[in-house]
Amino acid sequence: MPRQVDYDSRRRQIVAAAFALVSEQGLEGMTMRDVAARAGVSVGAVQRCFPSKEEMMTSVVEDMNEQVSARIQARIADSPDPDSAATMLQHTLAGIMPHDEPTLAESRAWLAFAAHAAVTPTLAAVQRKQYEGLAELIALLLRTAQASGDVRSDADTDGEADALIALADGLSMQILMGRRTPDSALAMLDRRLATLRTAQ
Repeated sequence: MPRQVDYDSRRRQIVAAAFALVSEQGLEGMTMRDVAARAGVSVGAVQRCFPSKEEMMTSVVEDMNEQVSARIQARIADSPDPDSAATMLQHTLAGIMPHDEPTLAESRAWLAFAAHAAVTPTLAAVQRKQYEGLAELIALLLRTAQASGDVRSDADTDGEADALIALADGLSMQILMGRRTPDSALAMLDRRLATLRTAQ
């Protein structure tokens, strides 16, 4: 058992190092040698945990998704109305957009992986699955908000879910490029959500 715990800890250490390098330098910085140096382990240790760079990339993307999900859940729990579908919807969408240095680092890494996914079917499948799960969640929250009277009954929840995710993605890219500030991007997202609400 101790060896297994040590192995899991080593994998997390390597994934964290790989993430840091990608967020700072793009995928060009995520060589086995550089990841090993950043993690403070040997190249052999990296290769034992991740026989290929593709496996390492997949693990980093999955780890990022888990961290984003945990952060969103924590913010929902700390909000004034954590059981409201409208609250969950707003925090979920806002939570995938960058607003500080840690989330900017996540978005830089995500963008680097997304570009690479265009020519890497395995990585594309991982990111596609994550998007599908997010779309299902957003659509469910919209339907729940409809049932409680917070979202218009005529809203196409599946179509709106895809549109909202596309908007959050586009705003995230504009934040990274300096065209928008996190506050102005969040205001645009809120204006879009307001169009879905019922008149009070």
